[in-house]
Amino acid sequence: MAKLKDIKHPLHVTTAEWNEKVVNAPVPVVVDFWAEWCAPCHIIAPHIARLAEEYAGRLLVFKLDVDSNPEVAMHYGIQSIPTVLFMYKGNIVDAIIGAVPYSVFKSKVESLLAQAPPVTEEMLEQEI
Repeated sequence: MAKLKDIKHPLHVTTAEWNEKVVNAPVPVVVDFWAEWCAPCHIIAPHIARLAEEYAGRLLVFKLDVDSNPEVAMHYGIQSIPTVLFMYKGNIVDAIIGAVPYSVFKSKVESLLAQAPPVTEEMLEQEI
């Protein structure tokens, strides 16, 4: 576990951890649904990592391997990968399917963050 303010990279999440880490996250969340064999998933991986670093403390970024965790992917109707969901308080706010430029991810994140209240010092100290 780490404090929210110290998380500057994507976190891998499993079906067992989904509700605790993603649905109940204290800040907006970006989830990359991916698989090892998926070439476009590897193309966007640097974008996903950059989001985690650039928005550290204001956003949590997760990666979910659909081959190891098909239940979550099926629950959200994920049919193509990469699919990136932008979520707040457990609700999907937006999504991207396929490989797109970093500017598209950044725009979606800015819109997502505009819907959330500012992060408090207490939130930054929360263990994730």
